[in-house]
Amino acid sequence: MPARLEEIENAEEEGIRFRFLTVPVRFLGDERGWVKGMECIKMRLGEPDESGRRRPVPIEGSEFLMDVDTVVIAIGQTPNPIIQRTTKGLKTTRWGTIIVNDGTGKTSKKGVYAGGDVVSGAATVISAMGAGKKAARSIHRYVMRKKKSKDKQRSVTRVSC
Repeated sequence: MPARLEEIENAEEEGIRFRFLTVPVRFLGDERGWVKGMECIKMRLGEPDESGRRRPVPIEGSEFLMDVDTVVIAIGQTPNPIIQRTTKGLKTTRWGTIIVNDGTGKTSKKGVYAGGDVVSGAATVISAMGAGKKAARSIHRYVMRKKKSKDKQRSVTRVSC
């Protein structure tokens, strides 16, 4: 696994369970479109190729389901350039990373938060998880303020004479 020992230890402290030689095959959702499961298949290392590398090979009949309620697909190490082109008002750097408030993850667009490689550039998974937690706290505060404001508006009593 391409990671420093510190990253692996930090991930385990965050509750991450590693499943080596396991590949997601498909995601399963409920009638409302919410993810509920992930079908995986176990792999084994095949014979070495010309370069000496042993590539993973599926183990027939080893498919299994994992209950999940959230899936984060983390592939690639550079921001997708389509983000800049399709999101008016979102401030980015010349490298395409999103500019955020370091303390909250808040972007230049109202109600939009970001964290991880799309903000910092290629970094560790643990760093991205930390940014995600920070943004999640900020999103929660934002949503609760909006809810409180809406509730306050509803409680205003109108009196007519």
